[in-house]
Amino acid sequence: MKIAILVCYNPTLVNFRLDLMLEMIRLGHQVVAVGNESADKWEKILRPYGIEYRYIKMQRNGLNPVRDFFSFVQLVKLLKKERPDRIFTSQAKMVLYGGLAAYCIGIRDVYPLIAGLGSVFLAGGLKGRILKKILMCGYRLSLRRSPSVFFQNQDDASFFIDNKIVPSDRIVFLNGSGVNLEKFTKQPFPGTFGFLCVCRIIRDKGVLEYLSACRMVRKQHPEIRCMLVGPFDSNPSALNQGDLQPYIDDGSIEYFGEQTDVRPYLAQCSVYVLPSYREGTPKSVLEAMSCGKAIITTDAPGCRETVIEGQNGSLVPVKDAKAVAEKMLFLYQNPDICAQMGDESRRIAEQRFDVWLVNQVILRTMRIGNEVDSIVEERERRNICPSDEKID
Repeated sequence: MKIAILVCYNPTLVNFRLDLMLEMIRLGHQVVAVGNESADKWEKILRPYGIEYRYIKMQRNGLNPVRDFFSFVQLVKLLKKERPDRIFTSQAKMVLYGGLAAYCIGIRDVYPLIAGLGSVFLAGGLKGRILKKILMCGYRLSLRRSPSVFFQNQDDASFFIDNKIVPSDRIVFLNGSGVNLEKFTKQPFPGTFGFLCVCRIIRDKGVLEYLSACRMVRKQHPEIRCMLVGPFDSNPSALNQGDLQPYIDDGSIEYFGEQTDVRPYLAQCSVYVLPSYREGTPKSVLEAMSCGKAIITTDAPGCRETVIEGQNGSLVPVKDAKAVAEKMLFLYQNPDICAQMGDESRRIAEQRFDVWLVNQVILRTMRIGNEVDSIVEERERRNICPSDEKID
């Protein structure tokens, strides 16, 4: 079969979907990845894996209806030319336009992933309510023909069920996007106690709360390291360099910018912190868990799925920097508990979030290949370990 993977944020092709695409290829299928960045760059990245790449001009966060219309027309033409047997879509615009484009040319086997509701559903005010209504109508149209729709947490699924967007019998749950346990291996406890947050630099990830908590912690214990890694973004809730600079100048944080490999930074931290307002299931937390880190995150949809309170970390209220700081100080003052939580994080990652187990659910649901039931056994037999390449 020919399988199309549609995204509108290209780094996810390697960071989130490479293991899945490689398994599809191993099962004998042709994979075409569709994204919104230069074909010159991404053909070079994906071709060595046997993955074809196609470019679509689409703004990930834009709200220009004229531009979106032309993107939709381009997507219809592309799918009509490629005629894939199965389509996997993720991220709001590709879920919306990919589903509608496929419907226009008679392709029914479209399997969308709702990996979080995004900033539109967190926005307030009249504009936020209008955009939310428009997006909900778009989802109803694009998802109505999909045999199954993937979700990463119960809260998002319940929202879609309650608002009659997707019936409950077509929902399939995934344990996040999974994590490659061979790539993100358990790391020793660092010599200097440190905290780390890896995310896009936007308000909705809880970056401001993390900055404030780090300032509180560092005032009491200047020997603690507080690190931040991640790119600036075009999201409506994006922050800029000026928002970070006061915290950099007073030594509250060390900011390392965008990185292609986060593992060296995970190796330097004792605790991973993500005070996000809402997620599907945060990939960065799964990577930290796989590396054996205690977790501090919010009691919010998607985030709460990663923590068993008191076992591998702690949950804090959303937008509560003081609560974040209190948990950070507790783990600093109790390094033995912190190390035990890190061990538990790795155990949970192995049991629930192994990317091979997550991909097995996706492949079964999409009815791809005859060997799906033996993916894990095949991985162990052949010692398959995908490339270490990571693109941000």
